[in-house]
Amino acid sequence: MSHSTYNMIWAQAQGQLSDLLTQELPAESASPERDRVVFFQRLVTLYVRYVRTFRQLEEAYDQIVHPQKRRVIRDVLDGVMGRVLELKNEMVEKEFSEYHYMDDVIQDLKLTPADTEIPIPRYFRSECSQVLRERREMLCDILRRMEQAEKPKDSGAPPLSFEEAIKLIQVSERARQGRLRAKFMKAIKQDEERLRRTKDRDLESAIISNAAVHIQRVWKGYQQRKKTKREREEEMIFLGMALSSIVSQPSSAVLEAQSNEVRRRQKQNKHEEDFQKATVVITDQLRDVEGPDMKETMKDHIRQWFFECHDKTGSFPDYPDEEDGGSALIFAEKTPSRYRYEKPGPI
Repeated sequence: MSHSTYNMIWAQAQGQLSDLLTQELPAESASPERDRVVFFQRLVTLYVRYVRTFRQLEEAYDQIVHPQKRRVIRDVLDGVMGRVLELKNEMVEKEFSEYHYMDDVIQDLKLTPADTEIPIPRYFRSECSQVLRERREMLCDILRRMEQAEKPKDSGAPPLSFEEAIKLIQVSERARQGRLRAKFMKAIKQDEERLRRTKDRDLESAIISNAAVHIQRVWKGYQQRKKTKREREEEMIFLGMALSSIVSQPSSAVLEAQSNEVRRRQKQNKHEEDFQKATVVITDQLRDVEGPDMKETMKDHIRQWFFECHDKTGSFPDYPDEEDGGSALIFAEKTPSRYRYEKPGPI
C-alpha cells in the first residue's frame, strides 16, 4: 500500500480516538451509572473500540516511514495501550473473571472476533533486535562452555596388555555365542509348540483364516488412521491453528504485499538514520549561529534583573547557588521583591 493509505489509516484512528475521548470525558458531569449490566456493557464497548483503534495505530506505526510522524504515533499508541490495560482491569474487577462474552457488542459494531484480538506490536521485536541478538550470543557461549566442561577426561588408567585384551575378547565372544544359541533353541521350541497345537486342525483353512484376519486388521487400521488425520486437520483449521490447503500457498498478491512491507521497514531505518544525522547537524548549526546571540540575550536579561532588584530593594541580591539551580532561577517568574524575601543579603 502507498503512503496515503497509511496516512488515511492514521487519520481514521485519530478520529475514532477523538470520539472515544469525547464519550469518556463529557462536557457536563454525568451521574454515575448504578446498573451493573449497563455499566459493564459500556466498558466492553469502550474496550472493543480501543482495541480496534490500537490495531490501526500499530499498523500505521509499522509502515509509515516519516520519522517525525512515527514519533507522534508512538506516543499516542503507548497511551492507547495503557487505556486498553485499564479497561481490561476494570472488566476483570467487575466480572471477577478474565474471560468475557462480547458477542453482542461485536455484532453491533459489525466486527469479527478476529478484530478484537490484541496482536503483539511488531516494533517490540524490531526495536529489541539488538538485545535479542546479544542474549542469543550469550546463550550460545554458555552452551559452548558447558559442552567443553562436560567432555570426558582421561581416567589415567594404564592400558591393557596383549594377553588381557585377548582374554576380554574371548569372554565377550563366548557370551555372544551363548546368547545366539539360546535364542535359536527358543525359536525351535516355539515352532514345535505351534506345530503341536495346529496338528489336529486343518492347516489350509487355518492359514486362509489367519491371512484374512491379518489383511482386515491392516486395512481397517490404515482407514482409521487416515480418517483420524483428516479430522485432526479439519479441527486445526476450524480453530485457526492451521491453514487449509487452499490458502496454504500464498498468492502473488500476498507475496508482493509482504515484500512491500519489508521494503517500507528498510526505508524506515534509512530515514531514521538520516533524521538522527540531520538533528545533530542542525543542533550544531544552531549552536554556532544562534548560540552567541542567545548568550548575549541571556546576559542582558540577567543584568536587567539585577538592576530591577537594586531599584526596588536598594541592594543587589546574591547570585543563586548552583545547587539551587543557578541562573535558571532568574528566568523563573519571580519578582525581585519575592526573590529578596526568599533569599536576602546584599553583595
